[in-house]
Amino acid sequence: MRMAHVARIDEDGIVREVHVLNNSDLPDDGAFTPEVEAAANAFQHSLGLDGVWKLTSYNGNFRGVYAGIGYKYDDVMDAFIAPEPAEEPVAE
Repeated sequence: MRMAHVARIDEDGIVREVHVLNNSDLPDDGAFTPEVEAAANAFQHSLGLDGVWKLTSYNGNFRGVYAGIGYKYDDVMDAFIAPEPAEEPVAE
């Protein structure tokens, strides 16, 4: 069974959650197209899950990398960007 993955993006472009959808709930077997992304948004909204949902590739085949919570979505690049690693405190 093939699955599609969608990431909910907040107003600042930060990924807040990632869900897995069954491709059978989407047109074109969940292919990466604007129509499928619109259908994924409609499906999520029908479940009461508001917000903007973007398709993300578990294998990193599109939009740069697989979206994780805390990643940023860059609208211009149409890609997810991993957060910068936290700096280690300097030992004194």
